[in-house]
Amino acid sequence: MSRTSTRTPEGTPQAAQEGGAVLSHGLKQRHLSMIALGGVIGAGLFVGSGVGIAAAGPAVVLLFVGAGALVMLIMRMLGEMSAARPSTGSFSVHAEEEIGSWAGATSGWMYWLMLCAGVAAEATAAGTIMHTWVPFLPAYGWVAVFMVFFCASNLTAVKNFGEFEFWFAAIKVTTIVAFLVLGVLGILGVFGTAPGTSHLTGHGGFFPTGVGGLAAGLLTTISGFAGLETVTIAAAESDRPSQNVARAVRTAVWRIAVFYIGSMAVVVTLVPWNDPKVATAGPYVTVLDHLGIPAAGTIMQIVVLVALLSAMNANIYGSSRMAYSLVNRGLGPRFLGRVTRGVPAAAVLASCAFGFAAVIAGIVWPTTVFAWLLNIAGCSVLVVWSLVCLTQLRMRRRLEREAPELLSVRMWGFPVLTWVAFAAILGIFAVMAANADGRQQLAGTAVVVAALATAGHLKQRRDRRDGVASTSDSTSSTSTSSSSSDAG
Repeated sequence: MSRTSTRTPEGTPQAAQEGGAVLSHGLKQRHLSMIALGGVIGAGLFVGSGVGIAAAGPAVVLLFVGAGALVMLIMRMLGEMSAARPSTGSFSVHAEEEIGSWAGATSGWMYWLMLCAGVAAEATAAGTIMHTWVPFLPAYGWVAVFMVFFCASNLTAVKNFGEFEFWFAAIKVTTIVAFLVLGVLGILGVFGTAPGTSHLTGHGGFFPTGVGGLAAGLLTTISGFAGLETVTIAAAESDRPSQNVARAVRTAVWRIAVFYIGSMAVVVTLVPWNDPKVATAGPYVTVLDHLGIPAAGTIMQIVVLVALLSAMNANIYGSSRMAYSLVNRGLGPRFLGRVTRGVPAAAVLASCAFGFAAVIAGIVWPTTVFAWLLNIAGCSVLVVWSLVCLTQLRMRRRLEREAPELLSVRMWGFPVLTWVAFAAILGIFAVMAANADGRQQLAGTAVVVAALATAGHLKQRRDRRDGVASTSDSTSSTSTSSSSSDAG
């Protein structure tokens, strides 16, 4: 398999012209910077993190420190590879080039499945919120409205996606900053009595549920970071891919740590971890109510709705671009590669259709088909990250030999920290295998991974066979030509 990639002087990959079509380049640096931030600030942080707190207690801060450290390492690896070789398929393209078609197909389609399942979950949650405000339309009606709207917006110019995400992310970031400021003031006693360490050491101590609680909250914590990869996919459609993705990655890494770890530290310091509202209403609402902020519940519902819509928008975008890249590399049905006005329209429609089908599955078979789909989606990010680690190990060494000037972003402590990240992912798989629910998730994921890897491997063998045949034909033709010349 060829490992070369031709590039224009500006650093835009020629691969953008796969299939004879060209994706537009309508994203700017400001879009990518906010996509990098907004991609990992979703409803999982505002609401879902309450499940992790209820499972692990104040020690959830340690889970977020560990998960945040892993995410920063993965983000840095993605930044290194995408700055060197910007591509619409991002890590899937790199995995195919460095490891083989099976790795490219597995990482790409697993990521597509994860994003489409996310679209379904987010649309369902957003529809439920809207139904409580405007009850004349049922929740599934609101789901249809959101699906049609974001499908339509993603079928237009990519800059529209960028603008939506810019403002969505701006609202989320502003909310978190305001929350952290109010939280610190609350800890200092501005809104009443300073809590000190009473909630950190009381109510069973810092580790109230022990190792089992940490294990139970682990996957929830990790899943909250899923989506950060979208910025490396979007970079290929920006005006200066290499420079923009490098800058976006550098600015996002430390902010992710501050937002996630800072938020969790504020929550467990200000309110008891075992307050039922933390898991039901969400940690942000619980803290704001505790501080006496008027209409805290309504404010956070609006922010959560924005976070859900933002995630829907980003997931439709990311899944469509990944599908487009996969089919143009022969790893999927060719009709999905159709491009209209610089947008992979067929891939957008297919991703939305799958997402809406998953929504219907959630209504008809909520505890079987939909639960199975969400379980696989939850593990998908770990599969993708493990392949990112293996790909970066090979790609970095090759770039150092062949094109060191492309390494504008470098992985810290290479190769030690790459191996540390990979070992951490294997450790998470091991923790999941230690309980029944985790084993069920792993089993379903293993079946899908095996099917994708097998399909990719068969393509890889076919490509090699065709390559040998082409070489033989070429050699035969050259020999015949030479013989004719000699005879003459």
